[in-house]
Amino acid sequence: MNNPETRLHDPTSESVPATRPRRPPPASLAGRTVALFDIGKTRSDEFLDHLETRFRALDIATGRFAKPTNAKPAAARTLDAIAAGSDAVVVALAD
Repeated sequence: MNNPETRLHDPTSESVPATRPRRPPPASLAGRTVALFDIGKTRSDEFLDHLETRFRALDIATGRFAKPTNAKPAAARTLDAIAAGSDAVVVALAD
């Protein structure tokens, strides 16, 4: 990496990445809604199906959200819907 012509680029295309403090997790999921977010990776829907079954057995509400493909960022409306209607999020990154 000593080549002066090598240039690295931030894949987020942000000139100054936004930093946000991490919110503490809720003490309990009882009475809360968990967003299950499929980013389009292979078999991630199977993982989320299993989690949804487990959450429903515990009377924990869920909402399903998905990106059309893992190669593109999530649409702003999808992220806004997750933020507006969920207390916690599980992002399926599994292959």
